[in-house]
Amino acid sequence: MKTFRLASLAMSIATLFAGPALAVDPATVNWNSVPTKTLNLFYPAQSSYQWLRSADHPGAQVVTGGGACLTCHKDTEEKLGNKLVKANKLEPTPVEGKNGVIQLSFQVAYDKENAYFRAQWKTRNNYAGDAHPFVRFNGKEWKTYGFPKLDAVVQKGEQPGIYEDRFSIMIDDGRVPEFANQGCWLTCHNGERDNPKFATRAEVQANPLYQTLKQNDVRKYLPSTRTDGLASWDKGKTSEEIAKIKAAGGFLELMQWRAHRSNPVGMADDGYVLEYRLSDAGGNPFGSNVDPKTHQPRFMYDEKKVGKKALTAGDIRKMPTALVREQNAVPFDPNAGWKEGDLIPEYVLNKEGAKGSGADNNQVKGAWKDGMWTLVWARKLNLANPDDKPLKEGNVYNFAFAVHDDNITTRGHQVSFPVTVGFGAKAAIEATRLK
Repeated sequence: MKTFRLASLAMSIATLFAGPALAVDPATVNWNSVPTKTLNLFYPAQSSYQWLRSADHPGAQVVTGGGACLTCHKDTEEKLGNKLVKANKLEPTPVEGKNGVIQLSFQVAYDKENAYFRAQWKTRNNYAGDAHPFVRFNGKEWKTYGFPKLDAVVQKGEQPGIYEDRFSIMIDDGRVPEFANQGCWLTCHNGERDNPKFATRAEVQANPLYQTLKQNDVRKYLPSTRTDGLASWDKGKTSEEIAKIKAAGGFLELMQWRAHRSNPVGMADDGYVLEYRLSDAGGNPFGSNVDPKTHQPRFMYDEKKVGKKALTAGDIRKMPTALVREQNAVPFDPNAGWKEGDLIPEYVLNKEGAKGSGADNNQVKGAWKDGMWTLVWARKLNLANPDDKPLKEGNVYNFAFAVHDDNITTRGHQVSFPVTVGFGAKAAIEATRLK
C-alpha cells in the first residue's frame, strides 16, 4: 500500500510539473528529415584562458598567435576528456566515476519565424538529473542541503552531491575576436570558481569593476573587457569602455536549459557574456527561495496538490522536486510543524517573473527516458534586443556547446570546440529550411 501511495504521489507531482504544452510539437518539425551532427564533448579540467597561453601548454604559441584549438586537437576530444578527467596537473580535485566524454546529437532547422534545436545526450546516471540543492530543517533552523560534486564538502562526504543537469549554447556572430578559433576558452579564467588562483569574496568586493557589477565572485568574462595581456579578472576596463564593446556587438550569447530551474516551466534562461556572465533584461524564470533576513524558505509545497508540504532525502530522484509558484507552491508557514529532515527547494520557479528579453527562450522542453535527455527548443529569428545575437537567414554563426551531467557545475561540464552553424549558408552544420 505504501509503495502504491508513493507511486501515485509521484505520478500526480509529475503531472503538475509537466508545464505548458510545447510550442514546438515534434509533429510540427519532422526531425527524421533533419540531419544530425554528432559532437564529442569533453571534460576540460582547469584549462583556463591563462593556462592555454602559459609555458605549461605545448600549444601556447599557436594560441597566442591567434590559431585554432583544432590545429592540434582535431578529433582528439575523447582522448583529451578521458585524460583530463583523472587526477593530473590540470585536475587537482577529480570526481570519482566522472565521465570524460559525452556524445551530443544536435539538429537545427528553421522557418520564417523560429530556429529549432533538438539535442540528445546520455546521462551517466540511471535517473534524470532534475534535483537541485535544498534547505533542510535540522530541528532549529534551515541549512543548505546538497552541493555540486566539485565542492569540498561533497568530496569529504559531508554533504550529498545534488545538482541539476544543464545544456548550454554559446553563440558568436563573428564579432568576438578569436571565438571562432578558441571557443569558450575565451570565457574561462583563473580566479573563477573551482579554477586556479580562486578569488576570495573579500578580494572581489574590493575590486572597482565588481563593485559596479554588485557581484561577489568571478564568473565567465571576455578578454576584451580587461586591460592586461593575460586578461586578469581584477584588471577590468571602465563601465564606459565596456558599454562601447557591447554596443558594437562584442559579446557572446549564452543560453542555458536547466533540468530543475527552467525545464518544469518550459523555458531556458537567456543571458550573455561580456565583463561577467549576465542575464538578459527581464530576468530568469527562477529565484532564491530563501529569505536573506530570516534564513527561512519563502515558499513551501502546497500540501493539497503535492500531498506533503516538504520532501525528505528519500524522495529525491524518485519524483520531480521543482517548486513552481503557479503550480504547486504556497507561502511558507513557519508554524506548520516542521520536522528534522524536512527539505524544501533552495530555488522557486516563476514563469511569469521572466519578462522582456530574459523570456526569449520560452519554448523549450526536455524529457528524460531510458538514460537519455531529449531537448526540443524554439528561438525567434531576427531578435532586436541589445543583449541578443539575432539569428538571421543567410548568416553563419559560431556555436559552442556544454553539458553539465552527474550533479556538477562550473568547470565540471563537458564542452565542445567551436563549430559553425549556417542558416541558408554553408557551414559545418547547416540548418534545414522548413516549408
